Amino acid sequence: MKKLYICIVNVKKMDEKLIQKIAACKLFREMSEKEIGLTMATTPFRTKCFDKGELYALAGSECRNVDIVLSGKMMAGMSGPSGKFVKVATLSRGDIIAPAYLFANDRSMPVTVMVETDATVARIPLDSFKALVDQNEKLRWNFITLLSNFNGFLSHKLHNLSLLSVKEKIGKMLFDMAKRQGSNSFILNKSRQEIADEFGIQRYSVFRQLAEFQDQGAIKIEGKHITILDPKLLRNQG
Repeated sequence: MKKLYICIVNVKKMDEKLIQKIAACKLFREMSEKEIGLTMATTPFRTKCFDKGELYALAGSECRNVDIVLSGKMMAGMSGPSGKFVKVATLSRGDIIAPAYLFANDRSMPVTVMVETDATVARIPLDSFKALVDQNEKLRWNFITLLSNFNGFLSHKLHNLSLLSVKEKIGKMLFDMAKRQGSNSFILNKSRQEIADEFGIQRYSVFRQLAEFQDQGAIKIEGKHITILDPKLLRNQG
């Protein structure tokens, strides 16, 4: 298993592509690449590479660093005693891993994080990050905004998981996909297993519900291509 560590200590050594990747993080919103380069040049950090399929962290492990995803994808999820698995989030370029727990009294990771594709993170020691946020007002407010948005995401996720029926969950997902792709005829860009993991249900429940929607005339399924035929009928499922 190959890992790569690179120490960055001088702005002159910082690659422009690396700065651009770091700039994708909302922590650096409204900051120029020059500002980001100067800021990171005075902040101890390193890049760390992970292989596809590698375990990034187990639930319960302590958050000791601020890791910003520079490339690739990771998946955060939870497992219960029965083996039931729920996908919480996909982490990709620009995301900070578990930001809400970095300065919590209990810094234990609430989720297990797996590497879905080869990935690279920028790793900043927690003490260095705290000093950075203390000294830079723009970063501080960006971090506060990021935490607020993260809290909103978790509230939305909790609502979907706990309060919606399987019909409502999948119906809402189809509407969301149609909205993102700008058409009632769209590509189902998740596998049935990925949908099941996202909602904490069995895969056969996904197959059954999609088939039921089609039998009722709400949608038409052609492989990965789905067309919403009757939005009102789909919306009224529950």
